[in-house]
Amino acid sequence: MNKTYIQKPAEVKRQKHVIDAQGKILGQVATEAATKLIGKHKPTFTPHVDGGDFVVVINAQNIVVTGNKPLDKLYYRHSGFPGGLHIKTLGELMAKYPDRVIRQAVLNMLPDNKLKRLRINRLKVYAGVELDKAIQLKNIWPKN
Repeated sequence: MNKTYIQKPAEVKRQKHVIDAQGKILGQVATEAATKLIGKHKPTFTPHVDGGDFVVVINAQNIVVTGNKPLDKLYYRHSGFPGGLHIKTLGELMAKYPDRVIRQAVLNMLPDNKLKRLRINRLKVYAGVELDKAIQLKNIWPKN
C-alpha cells in the first residue's frame, strides 16, 4: 500500500519567481502569484505546511482590467474612528498605489489561516521595475 507524502517544514526548499505584469490581466497575475506563494505548483504540496516560494511582481502599473472596472470597482478601508470610512475606485488606487492593488488581490486569494501572513510577506510588488533590477531584488531574501 502506498503512503501519502507529507512534507515537513525542515524539507521546504524555496525558489524565487519574477512575474512581469506588463499587459497582463490583474486576476491572472494575482492567481499566478498566489499559487506560487502557497506552493500548489510543487509536487510536494502539503496543505498545513508553508512550502511556497518567494514572488516578485514587476511593472504593476501596467496591469490591465476589463470592462468599466477602473470606475466601478471600489476599495474600502476604515480608520477605526466614527465616520472614518474611505472609499477609492480602482482607477484612483492604480494612479497612486499600483502595488497595493496587486497585493490586495493576492491577499484575498490566499486561504484564511495561520499561514496567510507568512505567505503574503514573501510577496514583493514594484510599480515599474526593469527585469535586471528585479533580478537584483531577488537577493533581498535569505538563501533557502
